[in-house]
Amino acid sequence: MKHLFIINPAAGKFDHTGEFTQSIREACEKHCLAYEILVSRGPGDCTRIAQAAAATGDPVRIYACGGDGTLNEVVNGIAGYKNAAVTNFPGGSGNDFIRIFSDPSAFRSCERLLDAEVAEFDLIRVADHYSINICSMGVDARIGTNMSKYKKIPLLSGHGAYLLSTGVQVAKGLSRHYVVEIEDQVIDKELTMICVANARWYGGGFHPVPDAAPDDGLLDVLLVEKITRLQAASFIGKYKAGLYKELPDLVKAYRCKKVTIHCDEKSEINLDGELLMAKDATFEVLPKGIRFFYPKGLTY
Repeated sequence: MKHLFIINPAAGKFDHTGEFTQSIREACEKHCLAYEILVSRGPGDCTRIAQAAAATGDPVRIYACGGDGTLNEVVNGIAGYKNAAVTNFPGGSGNDFIRIFSDPSAFRSCERLLDAEVAEFDLIRVADHYSINICSMGVDARIGTNMSKYKKIPLLSGHGAYLLSTGVQVAKGLSRHYVVEIEDQVIDKELTMICVANARWYGGGFHPVPDAAPDDGLLDVLLVEKITRLQAASFIGKYKAGLYKELPDLVKAYRCKKVTIHCDEKSEINLDGELLMAKDATFEVLPKGIRFFYPKGLTY
């Protein structure tokens, strides 16, 4: 078994390359493991490196050393490869996907990641892109994909950057017109946002669909009706806490395998914090599309 560590120096507030490298070498050499450390040189490089490793056909465990965007890049490189498995060695501003586990801090220990269990998780497929966590459209996607410009501000946490981006987007206006197809239903109206979830956390601490499971073969979809700026503050608090069931007039929930969305113009689509622009998008579940490993003893 080869252990491949892909470090993204652009993840988080500062470059973790030195810190990651020292920790990796100490742990792997202690256990006499075959390992390699590669550093991403730019956007898309993590995908290229991961895909090249998986395409050999040899068994490999790949450690996405960075945040949710780094994990997303690696996932897109190895989706469907049964000889490869991925995990997150966190160094980003949110590290949201691993919050589904009973002790997310365990992922910060290279020692514990080397002694791991493997699960098969679903993926969300959007055209030729994949998401392991949560996709969104509407004001939420505009918030998430624009927060990168704020998260480099000193002393501002990932959650703080998300809240700042939220304030900016709320001021610009909340709703847009969408046509949404969910199985045999067609919803044609103005919506504030659309959340398509495989897991449970995003945006540096938002927990909108607490019952979502990454291995149940279904997507959890929330459609948020048009809301006013006056409603926004109270709504966001409940949405963040996963209390959408307390807002039946504002939030409609669905569980399905596929949802198609049409926009009047090219719009932002958030895939685990990564940006995709499209006028039409189909989100569908890819059951057991990725092998994910995690420290022994954790639950999700």
